[in-house]
Amino acid sequence: MKNTLPRPSKNAIIYSDKKLYACLANQPIVYGHVVVVWRKAVRDLQLLSRPDYEYLMDRVDEIRRAMMKTLKVKKVYLLYMDEVNHVHWHLIPRYQKTGLAALSGRPGKITDFSLDDQIRKNLKFKK
Repeated sequence: MKNTLPRPSKNAIIYSDKKLYACLANQPIVYGHVVVVWRKAVRDLQLLSRPDYEYLMDRVDEIRRAMMKTLKVKKVYLLYMDEVNHVHWHLIPRYQKTGLAALSGRPGKITDFSLDDQIRKNLKFKK
């Protein structure tokens, strides 16, 4: 199975280890949109072992908390879509819009890479 997810810019990496990485989205729908990607080619969450699933979700939760602190938002939506047949989560900060309206922004191209450093500083776990 080929990973069809676009490669992140090195400037966008928030967290990286042997199992996953988190980065600012290449085409964010809102400011602070982050993607957490499982490195191994696994096409659906249900195919992860229980320990791997728990590991992934622990990292997603910690990154979400760091985003909330950094961006000063009360919510970060977790969006799982499997169109590319590769396990990854989209973490979407909620600003003024709520519900599905918060996901209706048009994807742009990332140009500001300073946010990754700010989120990284608020992570409780370190590599």
